[in-house]
Amino acid sequence: MKSGDYLYVWQSKNWPHWHYQAETLMPLLAKVHQTLGHLMGRMRDQGMGSQAQAHAEALTEDVLKTSEIEGEHLDADTVRSSIARRLGIDVAVLKPADRHVDGVVEMILDATSLHATPLTTKRLMAWHAALFPTGRSGMTPIRVAAWRDDADGPMQVVSGPMHRRRVHYEAPPAQVLPAEVADFLRWFEAVQEMDPLVKAGLAHLWFVTLHPFDDGNGRIARAIGDMALARADQSTQRFYSLSAQIQKERKDYYALLEKTQKGNLDATEWLSWFLACLLRALQEADLVLSRVLVKANFWRQWSGTSLNSRQIKVLNRMLDGFDGKLTNQKWAAIGKCSSDTALRDINDLLQRGMLRRTESAGRSTSYALSL
Repeated sequence: MKSGDYLYVWQSKNWPHWHYQAETLMPLLAKVHQTLGHLMGRMRDQGMGSQAQAHAEALTEDVLKTSEIEGEHLDADTVRSSIARRLGIDVAVLKPADRHVDGVVEMILDATSLHATPLTTKRLMAWHAALFPTGRSGMTPIRVAAWRDDADGPMQVVSGPMHRRRVHYEAPPAQVLPAEVADFLRWFEAVQEMDPLVKAGLAHLWFVTLHPFDDGNGRIARAIGDMALARADQSTQRFYSLSAQIQKERKDYYALLEKTQKGNLDATEWLSWFLACLLRALQEADLVLSRVLVKANFWRQWSGTSLNSRQIKVLNRMLDGFDGKLTNQKWAAIGKCSSDTALRDINDLLQRGMLRRTESAGRSTSYALSL
């Protein structure tokens, strides 16, 4: 085929030989590596407890946001509890296990914590089974831990009402998937001269272009990208969430994927966006790390202070980023106690100097941490 004789990149005679303009990416790559090195350096200077807390925060964001990108909203406390169980971290309140949440957590932890273990078809199937423990996507039965079979027609990414559907992308036919995935896995495990961050972006793009499963392709593609990034970091701990940043830039994410999948195998524009998105994720992680360190320092300062369980719970909520102002009424709601008990708890912390009043007395009185 000549260029222009095909609609999708996988139909090109040059498929799957992606290419990109290295000189265009070099300035951005240098900045990403510098920012990543700064973040990893900051973390190495912290104690194991702070590192574990930052790791758990980043994983929680990754699990929540990789699902939100697909329009699925998970309960944050359930995700946090699932991660805490697997990492052996104490959290204020452990929520009951949820096998769907546990499946997403298991996939992301397997991809990042065991990043040095080869990526295989068997492992991809295990991830897919973890994502869909009931064998359904919503109410729709799907093939689990198996490549799609296109029994109902070609795999298409569409939008719009039934009578006016727009096809954004059509994936390779089901019969070629075993060979196509095998090619991808060989490339992914091979040693190449390309920058590992570029490889992460290409791996993400290539897998989502194949779209080998009935559902879950985006989440698995992002897990593969995270796996490649973990190999680049040479770390089993994550201190940033690329999925959280992708969720913020979701419209651009899908637009670039569609444009590149209908292009000429030049991935430069996609990689430029991917690396810029990664840079913004790393910059955001610096802010999250600062919050984690504030929390660690706060509890270090008050380590010898005896507090009741309500006080510990509410203080942790405030340290984790409390939404709005803390009032007596909110304390009572979070601590599941009466207003009088809440006031006694607050007054005790005011006397110790752990809290301070932020407004005039009366109904409008609110409180903040003394940091």
